[in-house]
Amino acid sequence: MKKLYDIVMIGHTSADINVDCHGEEVREIGGAVIFSSASAYAAGKKVAVVTKLNEADKARLERFVIPAEDVYPIYTEKSTSIKNEYFTEDKEKRRCTCISQSEGFVASDIPAGVEGKIYHFAGLIKGDFDGETIKEVSKKGKTAVDVQGLLRCAGETGEMYFADWEGKEKYLPYVYYLKTDAAEAEILTGLTDRYEAARILYSWGAKEIVITHNTEVIAYDGKEMYACPIKARNLSGRSGRGDTTFAAYLAERQDKDLAESLLFATATVSAKMEKSGPYRGTRKDIEAYISEFYKEGDVRKIQ
Repeated sequence: MKKLYDIVMIGHTSADINVDCHGEEVREIGGAVIFSSASAYAAGKKVAVVTKLNEADKARLERFVIPAEDVYPIYTEKSTSIKNEYFTEDKEKRRCTCISQSEGFVASDIPAGVEGKIYHFAGLIKGDFDGETIKEVSKKGKTAVDVQGLLRCAGETGEMYFADWEGKEKYLPYVYYLKTDAAEAEILTGLTDRYEAARILYSWGAKEIVITHNTEVIAYDGKEMYACPIKARNLSGRSGRGDTTFAAYLAERQDKDLAESLLFATATVSAKMEKSGPYRGTRKDIEAYISEFYKEGDVRKIQ
């Protein structure tokens, strides 16, 4: 029996150890797929998650906001766990250490009968998936890739660092939606100008580019580029902001134009950042947030 989803998300959960700049430690279950699936679900879309973890850690699955029947776990030897040490109040500077990494994904991990309009690769660490997997899955439908899972590497000691994606020009043509943050865009293109970086990434084959920054989010489809400001009133829920943004954009983009989708995504992440954990509001909540905090002209066209 086939099950059709708006978005099928592929990625690991993570047992996160978060230490703030004052030395306070918080342990929580995170991972891009948790934040992403909650965001798209809030937008009103039908979402599936394919994830891998050790069976002893299956309690992690309770962290998902989406219905349990739409989570497809694959049990493996290891689960992923990451330690994040933040050095500033705004959490912009941090050191990340990979404590353990689960097995990478291949195209055949998507269960038989599970089909998506979009297949979203929500990786955490290089090795979660690769270019060949993206290429194979692109035969099923549009692919969406958060480039973090291709750039963030774990060294011998586990300390993570960023390195360029060697296969970028070979595999970007198989990526429909590409998400980076401003720093990742610079690693990929060598450009500090994120608007120009978006144009370069498009020229290499990705069809639509979303780049997040701590002040705004931009979107580019090869014809038009827009930027929208983040209006969060505090940073209580900073973790998962990029995942929340991208998934909300993917959800809205299925039936809305570029500017509308960008506004909805930026408002979603602004609301999410005001409270820790995955976004648990509704579409009406996001629309109310837009009405209260956004005004005409906030979504500006970049020439």
